[in-house]
Amino acid sequence: MLFPTKWSKPMARCLLLRRRLTAAAATAAATAPLPARSAHRVFDRSAHTDRIQELARLGRLREAREVFDAMPHRSIFAWNTMISAYCNSGMLEDARSLVDAISGGNVRTSTILLSGYARLGRVLDARRVFDGMLERNTIAWNAMVSCYVRNGDVTMARRLFDAMPSKDVTSWNSMLTGYCHSRQMVDAWHLFEQMPERNLVSWTVVISGYARIEQHGKAWDIFRMMHREGVSPDQSNFASVLLAVTGLRDLGVLEGLRPLALKTGFESDVVIGTSMLNAYTRDASALDTAMKFFEGMPERNEYTWSTMIAALSHGGRIDAATAVYERDPVKSIPCQTALLTGLARCGRITDARILFDQIPDPIVVSWNAMITGYMQNGMVDEAKELFDRMPFRNTISWAGMIAGYAQNGRNQEALDLLQAQHRNGMLPSLSSLTSSFFACSNIGALETGNQVHSLAVKAGCQFNSYIGNALITMYGKCGNMEYVRQVFSRMRVKDTVSWNSVISALVHNNMLEDARHIFDNMLSRDVVSWTTIISAYAQAERGTEAVEFFKIMLHKHEVPNSPILTILLSICGSLGAPKLGQQIHTVAIKHGRDSELIVANALMSMYFKCGSADSHKVFDSMEERDIFTWNSFITGCAQHGLGREAIKMYKHMRSAGVLPNEVTFVGLLNACSHAGLVDEGWQFFKSMSRDYGLTPLLEHYACMVDLLGRTGNVQGAEQFIYDMPIEPDAVIWSALLGACKIHKNAEIGRRAAERLFAIEPSNSGNYVMLSNIYSSLGMWVEVAEVRRIMKQQGVTKEPGCSWMQIRNKVYSFVTGDKQHEQIEEIESTLQDLYTSLRTAGYVPDTEFVLHDIDEEQKESSLLYHSEKLAVAYGLLVTPQGMPIQIMKNLRICGDCHTFFKFVSQVTKRDIDIRDGNRFHHFRNGSCSCGDFW
Repeated sequence: MLFPTKWSKPMARCLLLRRRLTAAAATAAATAPLPARSAHRVFDRSAHTDRIQELARLGRLREAREVFDAMPHRSIFAWNTMISAYCNSGMLEDARSLVDAISGGNVRTSTILLSGYARLGRVLDARRVFDGMLERNTIAWNAMVSCYVRNGDVTMARRLFDAMPSKDVTSWNSMLTGYCHSRQMVDAWHLFEQMPERNLVSWTVVISGYARIEQHGKAWDIFRMMHREGVSPDQSNFASVLLAVTGLRDLGVLEGLRPLALKTGFESDVVIGTSMLNAYTRDASALDTAMKFFEGMPERNEYTWSTMIAALSHGGRIDAATAVYERDPVKSIPCQTALLTGLARCGRITDARILFDQIPDPIVVSWNAMITGYMQNGMVDEAKELFDRMPFRNTISWAGMIAGYAQNGRNQEALDLLQAQHRNGMLPSLSSLTSSFFACSNIGALETGNQVHSLAVKAGCQFNSYIGNALITMYGKCGNMEYVRQVFSRMRVKDTVSWNSVISALVHNNMLEDARHIFDNMLSRDVVSWTTIISAYAQAERGTEAVEFFKIMLHKHEVPNSPILTILLSICGSLGAPKLGQQIHTVAIKHGRDSELIVANALMSMYFKCGSADSHKVFDSMEERDIFTWNSFITGCAQHGLGREAIKMYKHMRSAGVLPNEVTFVGLLNACSHAGLVDEGWQFFKSMSRDYGLTPLLEHYACMVDLLGRTGNVQGAEQFIYDMPIEPDAVIWSALLGACKIHKNAEIGRRAAERLFAIEPSNSGNYVMLSNIYSSLGMWVEVAEVRRIMKQQGVTKEPGCSWMQIRNKVYSFVTGDKQHEQIEEIESTLQDLYTSLRTAGYVPDTEFVLHDIDEEQKESSLLYHSEKLAVAYGLLVTPQGMPIQIMKNLRICGDCHTFFKFVSQVTKRDIDIRDGNRFHHFRNGSCSCGDFW
């Protein structure tokens, strides 16, 4: 509704007359000639108004209001100043009460209130003010258009823009800003070309718009076009093109821009000089160049100093940042805040607090920075203590606390604080609302989320894209997909984040095909879109399809981020695809991601899982290591049976000052188990609680059972379980059953199996292990009984499956496979190999056959295990002497283990097999496990 219809024409005339008289009276009071003796009163009013503005700027609204209330006579300018102060501080109810006290004031009064509502996303309230205005000038229209633009509703902004009775260049620029902020650059460019008049703002907005969507080259071209048309840049325009140049990551372009800056006199301008400094500091590798530029600046302001301090802090050079701060002659609030923030980010929160306490009269910005620092370091109670002491809080103070609570897992306190803010008469900001939705998501608080949603509607910002995206995420994590669809369908502006949020919600609710459909229909995608869909397929164990998405992504010239690379490296590790992993490694190097800690850790883990020695090379090349790095290396050693190497790495870790955690000891105990290091295993198990105060978990007990059982102490392993202070789970009983299988202990094996049948009756592996024990002892009646129970329970044996990668393609084989397209050649190769091995001394170990059949049938059954089919295929299609690597889903049986030792000896091939437990490296007739697995 563009014009109010709820008033009759006579009533409207009366209200219009009353408001005009009120405004006229206020103006007359302000401009009427005064006697000479009263001249000081005009000065006093001006001084009072200036004082109100100054106090408002400092966030001291209570004192500002006291000055306002003490004024004996108030002009309309004074009223508008106080109303503006309230609006700028988010205290819109107080602003509204003042507007009502002067019956609406003048057009400027309404425009101030309208803009205040717009800043807090209260679009409906802003529109009510606009619709209630009996007269509107172009400024009021522009303010309402800007309100829609600010809150992401470009459709309504355009509708209002088209309805304007007259437009000035500001009107066009507001609409242009809307398109640019919503990344609709095709529409923005079309509007730009239609503009009857352009000013520097027009050029600046469109340059910034292209920079926003990271089309930095286009932004740079438009600046050059502007320059060719003879338009000289101003500070803002130069700053916008510097943002685009920064995005190009080409210091040569930046250096090329400096002659123009010198020619126009802007390089010596402190604002542009600071913008150029900011461009240098965005490149972490150019900090020394930035520092040199900083030292050469003829003039510096508080933002120059704070920019340099912030850049050095962000680059981890906090001591250098402190040194720059000490040289600052003013040590302004922005510089103090920059250093305070940097100290907090680097974990030096005590130093940050000392700096804060040195500020004689900290303004609200300093308080907020200190609170944020505490929250970033997980010191929530300290942040709360500071928040409670604040002399004045603005909306950012509340938003910072609510966000901090949510990000530190104290979600209910975040929601309680939102309620307290509302009780204090302040409607929450967009940030407070989005953080509250995040808190609801974390704890699955659907009902509370609905209430916060209602509060967002009351605040008039339910159509804001940030709110809509947060709502989609919240409802998705709470499992209410109907609400997700409703919110998404009602959104007036759907940006890329909106589509990504819907995809994430669908993935979270196991609706992968629907997520794929949404992804395929997106008009534009960003790296988050690709990350979400690739992660979804990886989590669904559809790694091959995830890799295909990655290939398409690269084909579209999208630059992968660290999460995508780590996901893909994890897939390569799971598939045992080292060549594909090497290709991903190459991509990481190309984009400069290989040195990032998260990627380097993923690379090392992938190479370990693929049995590649490159894992050691990655570790040795890492400049930075965290606990995950050390744990991955220790676990990798365990997988390969390198127990002594794992212990050596543990000692190296301790020497580096890194404390072990629970995961470290799981890796160590596994390493000891696979290497038969019983004494060392006991020492590590006891060291957990004795030396580090760590309570052993089920995983640690399972490792000890495995260690004791593998080394032959099956009775001791069983007693260890009975002595445990916590209830054993299936993994522990399975470890005992596995030990009984190795050492053919039917009695204890039966007891362990009975426990497992009760805990996980559908797990076929437990039945098969018990059958293995019985069959190895010739107890065929018991074998038949196990098979009967399996049939009664509807349990089917998981087939053995092996796979291998040859020339970037994965080939899989199933035990007894007859479907492979080259099965006849594979079987022929296998028969020839079998003959050669028998000649070399190989004798099939038929105790691993689970059926009471004759020896010849048993030998035939053993011959077609999946890993034997795989090695035959490898020998068939790969060059002579080339190593063969095979992955297997189950533990390799004793006969196959012996078989592969002979294959490595007869064929002179290196053969690596990763089974369900560990790696086996077969070399010239022996295995790296020393026949202990």
